[in-house]
Amino acid sequence: MSAKKQKKEVRKHGFGTFKVLKNADTLSKFITGKCQHENFLHFCGNLAISVLDNDLPLQNIKYKKITVYKTEEINPKINEKYHAAVFFSPSGVRSFAKQNSLEDMILISIGETTSRELRKHTSEKVLTSEGNNLLSVLKLIRNKIVNKD
Repeated sequence: MSAKKQKKEVRKHGFGTFKVLKNADTLSKFITGKCQHENFLHFCGNLAISVLDNDLPLQNIKYKKITVYKTEEINPKINEKYHAAVFFSPSGVRSFAKQNSLEDMILISIGETTSRELRKHTSEKVLTSEGNNLLSVLKLIRNKIVNKD
């Protein structure tokens, strides 16, 4: 789910969202730099990275992590060969890489966290979108693959 959709869904249930940032590292820096006296609820999945749980309590910022969904890897075996693959999460990378090769493919990632996971499984070049959203991924595909910048 995109950050925009998440923000809309959270607001439907009476919670405010005043800042949406590109990743947990950036969010952690924003909170510790500008919001030390606020309280935070972090709605996430069971595989959420631990940046916020590690950084915020060290700064005495009130923070509670609430797991609202569970990600389960399905590890499909793909017999067809593809020229490119697009990944939207580190768990998607792990699930795919468990039974499939990432070699000799154009690898596209929605963000740096997913790209880091890809690099653990291959030495192939990884193309990383500037923003963590679908539009940014599509622009990357257009520029690097369709128009071949």
